Order: sequence, then structure tokens, then C-alpha cells
Amino acid sequence: MERPNVVFILTDDQGIWALGCYGNPEIRTPNIDSLAESGLRLTNFFCTSPVCSPARASLMTGMIPSRHGVHDWIRGGNMPPGAVGYLDGFECYTDVLARDGYVCGLSGKWHLGDSMTVQHGFSHWFAHQKGSSRYNNAPMVSDGKAVDYPGYITDGITDDAVSFIENHRHDRFYLSVHYTAPHFPWSGHPQEIMDSYEDCPFESCPQEPRHPNAGPLTDECMGKREKLKGYFSAVTAMDAGVGRIVDKLETLNLREKTLVVFTSDNGYSCGHNGFWGKGNGTFPLNMYENSVKVPMIFNHRGSLDAGKTIDAMTSQYDFMPTLLDYLRLPLPARSPERTADHPKDRHTGPRTGPLSGNQALPGKSFLPALRGEESGGRNEIVVFDEYGPVRMIRTREWKYIHRYPYGPHELFNLEDDPKERNNLIERDEHRETVESLRRRLADWFALYVDPAMDGSLFPVNGCGQADRINRILPGEGCFFNDRNSPDMQDTE
Repeated sequence: MERPNVVFILTDDQGIWALGCYGNPEIRTPNIDSLAESGLRLTNFFCTSPVCSPARASLMTGMIPSRHGVHDWIRGGNMPPGAVGYLDGFECYTDVLARDGYVCGLSGKWHLGDSMTVQHGFSHWFAHQKGSSRYNNAPMVSDGKAVDYPGYITDGITDDAVSFIENHRHDRFYLSVHYTAPHFPWSGHPQEIMDSYEDCPFESCPQEPRHPNAGPLTDECMGKREKLKGYFSAVTAMDAGVGRIVDKLETLNLREKTLVVFTSDNGYSCGHNGFWGKGNGTFPLNMYENSVKVPMIFNHRGSLDAGKTIDAMTSQYDFMPTLLDYLRLPLPARSPERTADHPKDRHTGPRTGPLSGNQALPGKSFLPALRGEESGGRNEIVVFDEYGPVRMIRTREWKYIHRYPYGPHELFNLEDDPKERNNLIERDEHRETVESLRRRLADWFALYVDPAMDGSLFPVNGCGQADRINRILPGEGCFFNDRNSPDMQDTE
């Protein structure tokens, strides 16, 4: 069978709750809902880190942040002078596709450094210069030049994607459509869409009592209807773009020849749990479900079943193995290691030393689950997450969060307490559960961490990463530490 084209649609800061097909009756997403209805919808898909750049790096490489070294949203090195390629030296799945003859295109947000440079197998490159910006006249890289793109950037990304499909309809192509929506700012969206949400009660976004650790974005947004209208409008406008892309595939008779994937980089809260934001919406950084769980839809007409849901426990580090498995392409034979001087490791538990090749990839293909060949094999698989010194282990019943070096730690029973209201960490009756999850967490990360990239040793606090870790030593300026910075609300 001929390998299919791939259209990979990635949104920015879209909570799993912010789609009609995931149960939200208020937000309008008819085109994405249609993809779910005629495809497969995963209900337990987690990001590797609840912030943009680390999650995107893990999608591209199949590695965890403590191996690829991107631990926070990238503040520095996006544009010259001083541009930094954060994934230099690593193999991305697009490198594999390009070697196999795919024509690879990017339309939208990159946010993995050196946005001016076409890289990692891409030959078409219409990229956002940084991570987020105004929605009109946004700073983009087009035809190798830094430009302010006229008009509404969601439409601009869609226009470029549709043009790429048209131009490469006779090729075997891969297209990344990386929308900046619905990322902040929640203004500048089409007025008719904003007006259409005027009477929305926004019951899907309860403005709960302020979280004690909430950041400045919460103070700016909590309870303000215009912010909610802006977030919903950004999603609905983006959904229209998804519809145009699918329509182009239909018009060119490419639907049966194209795998369409829809997901988001990380989750988001719009008042849920008492804050606005993602993993850095609070400090200490959080691992709430709305921060770490994201939508994931696979649609390939005629090749995958329609209208099914899959509740297997899956993660972004499983995506690269799954996609390459679906395309019958091998994982990279070797993933080069970047090393740097590193202080004495503070972890307990076994160390296996540096890994190379496929050993460095913790993920497993969930293609059997997509094909309905695996009824329960993945159901007990445990998902792991990290955001700098904050690490999470997630089973179906339990979530344990460990914050190096001093805490506070958290334990939630998600069957009894799905909204994570009751931290059970100090309850004597759960001491054995805590110790068991703590050991499993430490042992798993000990297998896959590169000691030179170990996020538990870096002062990650959600304010952005300024450089590649292997260019400087820990604690010497890799991360910004001013949580009162006016840029905190931008969180590119």
C-alpha cells in the first residue's frame, strides 16, 4: 500500500474541554467535530510538558524534555542575531519522512529556535518568528524574509496550508499546520465571531475562586466575559480554517490518500481550578488535568474506523513511534547525544548512563489501539509528565506530583476526585500508594533522563528559556527568574 500524505494540525493552548466533540456544548467547532465523528478520538492523551516549546520538541523528537533539553517556552534564540537551533543534533520524525521522499511543509508556529532557518526535513517554511503575537499583522518568516503578515494570521496560516496542498497535490507530502490560536491575546479576532458569543453563558468555563498560587494572568482575566469571548472566538475561527483544509483535500480527491491528525501542544484553564493559564498559570508550576490533557484525533477515510473513541493511556512521546509505525517507516537508528558538564545528580534510584538510538525514546506505538487490535494492552500503561523540577506519574486512578527538591507534593484520586480538589499527600492511609508511585516515577525518569539535560536540576519557573542547556551550565542564566515580568502574561 502506498504511504499516505499527512496533514498534522497543532493548535496552541487548547484545553481538551474546548471542543464540541469532547463534550463542550457552548463552543462551536463543527469541522473538528466532523473529523472526530468520521475518525478516531483519543480521550486520555497527555502532553509531555504543560507548556508550548517542551511539548512541541517532544512531539518532534519522541523524547522527554530531560533528554532534548527544552524545558520551558523559548524566550531567547528565536530570531537573529543570536538565533539558536534548540533541536540541532537531534533527529525529528520529519527528517525521517524527508529521507523517504516526503515533501515537508510548515505553516505556522515553530517556536523551537532559529525561526529564520528551514530545518529538520522541511522544504516549505512559513513560520511565526517567535511563539505568540498579535493576531493581525503578525511577525512571520515568509520566503526567507522576516515580514509582518497582513491580515488575520489564522487565515494566513490556512491560506498557506491550502496553497501548499494545491502545489504538491501530485507529490507525497507532509504538512504541519501549526496555528497560534487560541493562544493569548484574546483580541483582534473576527468581530462577527466575537459578537456570536455575546449571549453565551460560558458554563463550560466556571470562574472558580482564585487559586492561591495563581499568576498575574488570572488577575487580569478571571470573570471577564471579553476574555472568554476572545478564547472561544479564536477556537471557532481556527475551526473554520480546519474546514477549509479538509475541503481542499476533498476537492483534490486526496481524502483517502491523506492521514489528518488534530491535537494541541498543551492544555489550558480559563478559570477552571481558579486560574487562567497552563502549567505556568500557577507557581509552583501545576499538573492539573486541564493543563496536561489534550485532544487527539486521527482521521484517514477508508483506512481507520469512523466514530470510535479510544481511552488508552497515551502521551506525546508516543506520537512519533505511532506515526512512523502507521507510515511503515523505522524509528531513527541513532539519536545523537548532546552532553555538557553537569553537577552531581541529586536523584535517587538506578542510573543506566547515557542512552542512544531507540533506547532514548520512551514511547510506544499505539497503532494497534487505533486499528482496534488491542482491547486492553495499553489500558494499564502509566503516563509521565515533567515541567522542569515538577514531575507527574498518572495512572487511571491516581496522580502523584513530585516537586524537586522540596515540594510541595500532591496526590489525587482521580476516580473519586476528578477535579483534583483534595490533596491526599498527608493522609496516613495513602502512604504506601505515595511511596509506590514515587519509586515508579524516579525509576522511569532514571531510565530516560540525559544527566546533562535533567530538568529537576534547573530553576524552571515558567518564565521562559533563554538558551540551549548545553551552551551554559545549570543556574547560569538559562532561565528567567522574574515572575513579575510584564512578559509573563504573554508566555509565548
